[in-house]
Amino acid sequence: MSADRAHQLSAFPITRKWPARHPERLQLYSLPTPNGVKVSIMLEEIGLPYEVHRVAFDRQDQLSPEFLSLSPNNKIPAILDPDGPGGRPLPLFESGAILLYLSEKTGQLIPPDAAGRYEAIQWLMFQMGGIGPMFGQVGFFHKFAGKAYEDKRPRDRYIDESRRLLAVLNGQLADRRWLLGDAYSIADIATFPWVRNLIGFYDAGELVRIAEFPHVTRALADFIARPAVARGLTIPAAG
Repeated sequence: MSADRAHQLSAFPITRKWPARHPERLQLYSLPTPNGVKVSIMLEEIGLPYEVHRVAFDRQDQLSPEFLSLSPNNKIPAILDPDGPGGRPLPLFESGAILLYLSEKTGQLIPPDAAGRYEAIQWLMFQMGGIGPMFGQVGFFHKFAGKAYEDKRPRDRYIDESRRLLAVLNGQLADRRWLLGDAYSIADIATFPWVRNLIGFYDAGELVRIAEFPHVTRALADFIARPAVARGLTIPAAG
């Protein structure tokens, strides 16, 4: 079986740059960024065997022909599942799509009923379309090159929008442990790495006045306390 899987994966150019030592396992190409750890946390939560490959931005691995063959948008994470639909290998990029795929593949961390499934998807889309892009812009203008700009209107525009999004989360979590209620789901896995990054790595907690959103910080603490989250936040390890 392993030899057959290796033969199947060899058709994908990415395996020439990152050979699969365990071709029977799902292959993860990533870095421990907010988007990257969504998938490593998900894999740790569901217990699906996987092999991780570090895509080093300092070497511009994300622009290599091999990586672009799997992720044409040159963004991490991406996966190559040797046991995809119909037993055929499945290449997939975009963290939200990967979370949805893994939840449906394993029947975990997404409600089984149609209404619950769409509720999870709506919060997943909320993160993908709002929280990730807006929090990322705050990081740019506060921590990176944008901090030198004299005109603070762009920064403040993203701070205001991030606060609005945090207020939406805070309202949803006011009477719920997790975004969908008592059940932890892919919606939480998508969202809380970005909240953690905003107030941690970006050091923007005071800017967005995070103390005004106590339900968000409470849920973030619960999220970080999960053993699978603690493991996933460090994957892949520094190279």
